[in-house]
Amino acid sequence: MRAWPALAALLLISACAQTARPQDVPVNAQDVMFVQMMVPHHRQGIEIARLGAARATTPELRTLTAAIASTQQDEVEMMLRWLHSWEQPLSPPASAHDHHGGMPETDVKRIQALKKSKNFEYDLLNLLVAHQGDAVGMAVAEVKGGADPAVQKWAGQVRDSREGEIAIMTKLLKR
Repeated sequence: MRAWPALAALLLISACAQTARPQDVPVNAQDVMFVQMMVPHHRQGIEIARLGAARATTPELRTLTAAIASTQQDEVEMMLRWLHSWEQPLSPPASAHDHHGGMPETDVKRIQALKKSKNFEYDLLNLLVAHQGDAVGMAVAEVKGGADPAVQKWAGQVRDSREGEIAIMTKLLKR
């Protein structure tokens, strides 16, 4: 008897989740490409931000990088759910983005160098400003060319939040 309320709640949650993403929502190639590109981009951002949260000595920078890591982890999970619901691969074919210069990503060598940096906070801020700038560019392209309203709305949020982070990091660099 105690299981019924829990089962009812689970079914209600499942029903809400199913209606939150109608199958007739338009999805185009831009939506798919944006999400496929943002997943690895976010994973790099998480790696960089976790380094900052662990090693930064400036309280504002520690807080900012911890927030970036947490937020982007949640966003990766959301994007993977989108790709699954669209029945699309989690990553694009290797040459899918060659026509526009490839996937924007932070050079793995720069991330490795950051781990050993003697001027950690300065290097972290510069790397994150560039990394978040790439995210802004990708989000702007999605807002202009995407079809899925939820993805476009989120891309607008990405653009705005990353621009805000860049402004904060630029101020920290000037200290």
